[in-house]
Amino acid sequence: MTSVKEFRVDEPATADGLGRGRFVFTDAYSVFDWGQMPDAVPNKGASLCAMGAFNFELLEREGIPTHYRGVTDPGAGESAGGDDGSDAPAAVPLDEASAPPTEMAIDLTQVPDLPYDGPHAGYDYDAFHAAGGEHYLVPLEVVFRNRVPVGSSLRRRATPAEFGLGDRAGLDPDEWPDGPVDLPEPVVEFSTKYEQQDRYLTRAEADEIAGAADVDALESLARDVNRVVTERADAAGFVHEDGKIECLYADGELRVADVVGTFDENRFSYGGRGVSKEVVRQWYKANDPDWVAAVKEAKAAVADRDIDDWRELCEPDPVSLPPEVVDAVSDLYAAGTNAYTERDWFDAPDIEAALDAVDDL
Repeated sequence: MTSVKEFRVDEPATADGLGRGRFVFTDAYSVFDWGQMPDAVPNKGASLCAMGAFNFELLEREGIPTHYRGVTDPGAGESAGGDDGSDAPAAVPLDEASAPPTEMAIDLTQVPDLPYDGPHAGYDYDAFHAAGGEHYLVPLEVVFRNRVPVGSSLRRRATPAEFGLGDRAGLDPDEWPDGPVDLPEPVVEFSTKYEQQDRYLTRAEADEIAGAADVDALESLARDVNRVVTERADAAGFVHEDGKIECLYADGELRVADVVGTFDENRFSYGGRGVSKEVVRQWYKANDPDWVAAVKEAKAAVADRDIDDWRELCEPDPVSLPPEVVDAVSDLYAAGTNAYTERDWFDAPDIEAALDAVDDL
């Protein structure tokens, strides 16, 4: 299980070909790479599944290859078997689902172990790729940015001048303003996927870690995904600020994997207000600062140790969200999904009312 999705294998992937399986989306959530947090957010899993499936189907119509195969209709009953002769539930297009789905059918590839050899040797990507061969999940996240919102890591890693923003009226080339800043052109970055702490990479480092997968092709695929999601967001009244993709490599072809364009993977805004799990991150920064500080300290402290799991060094656990915060975040996910897909999957307030409730927290 990932921190927010269960992973079910119907037909294992091999060194010679892809397998088949399913994501089961839960109502769990994760912030600051902690893993599963203390609370569940009702409807969050179904929101992410519906929105992810919607975007995958947009990508497929644009000719962008993915690992998506459909969703399981919650109203289909237990007897509906797969079209491949297996006992797995049949996969159907999203518009054939009678209720918000929580299961997504996908093609599977190999995910080799990534050995950690201590603080000096680091992670053994040669071993990862030796095990993966020509069928593996690329151990990178490819990040695209259209805007630099509050909370973006770009604010602490670069200045506005580095993105051609220094000549804009009223913008200090060396300091980011308090509000979001639109980038002149989308920016693509690469970060690690399977290391215990996400690490942004130079292009040369990303190329080495990608193995047989071509880093230029990964960037091109990310730009195509960004374009499709950005166009859809604009049509539904959202601004698509940033996001990421993960990819599988199979017999020389890259496909978009994991989940695409949800409020967990991407940042969106609506009428100038953020619609993503950044809402929860900011709540913890304001209401549980000791835990947030402990997370930061643990991530720094693990750098000189033979272990790579910084959580072992983080003594306090996060506090639970108050019920009113859980309810507001649940409504935000549901209302946002309704608006983005233009289908009333959930009995939720409209997006403006949901945002008003979050502002009042």
